[in-house]
Amino acid sequence: MARLPRVSPIGVPQHIIKRGNNHQVCFASEQDFAAYAGWLKDYSSKFEVAIHAWVFMTNHVHLLCTPLNHNAISQMMQGLGRQYVRYFNHSYKRTVTLWEGRYKSCLVQEEEYLLQLYRYIEHNPVRAKMVEDPADYAWSSYQINGLGKESSLCTPHSLYISLGKDEDDRQCAYRDLFKHYVDNKLITNIRDSVNRGMAIGSEQFKREIELLTGRRMQPKKRGRPLGWKKDEV
Repeated sequence: MARLPRVSPIGVPQHIIKRGNNHQVCFASEQDFAAYAGWLKDYSSKFEVAIHAWVFMTNHVHLLCTPLNHNAISQMMQGLGRQYVRYFNHSYKRTVTLWEGRYKSCLVQEEEYLLQLYRYIEHNPVRAKMVEDPADYAWSSYQINGLGKESSLCTPHSLYISLGKDEDDRQCAYRDLFKHYVDNKLITNIRDSVNRGMAIGSEQFKREIELLTGRRMQPKKRGRPLGWKKDEV
């Protein structure tokens, strides 16, 4: 089956996943994480992508970001991926493929799903049982969004800013979001949307994106088309 073309409307947030090939490790040391974070900052700035949330796991990466220019995310991910592969292969004296093909992505409706994606991404190390609290994981954006750690990589989304009148209020409200886990139905919805390259949001949001981009944002319905009739024999 032919894969659907990417669409990346300016100003519409995206959830991105980049995995190691065959789930292999792509971060083997603290230095690796730091190198990737540094180049993510460089390439997001170069191509004008606002990074709102992230988590770097040992064998994959999640990003929540908004393109501010045409084709910005594709250019950022291409430059970042190549730069990191050169570094990783040189560091570990290897030549085999590091990444699992193209990155996966889905467009995100801001009002209903954006803060849910923040929470889903930053809860990843907890779901993986690596830590008990997202604050204990150094390579996510939770310490910035929830605890106020300074970061030149993170650009707060307007919905995050609307959580409170000042930084303390926003961080307190943000931490409250993490008092409960993301429910399994929403997790399935998020994973299906990003793996299929569809939008996550209301039916109206999906229709608007389809009209804007000319590309469908929902899986095709299974079964035969309406009005189909088997030829008589």
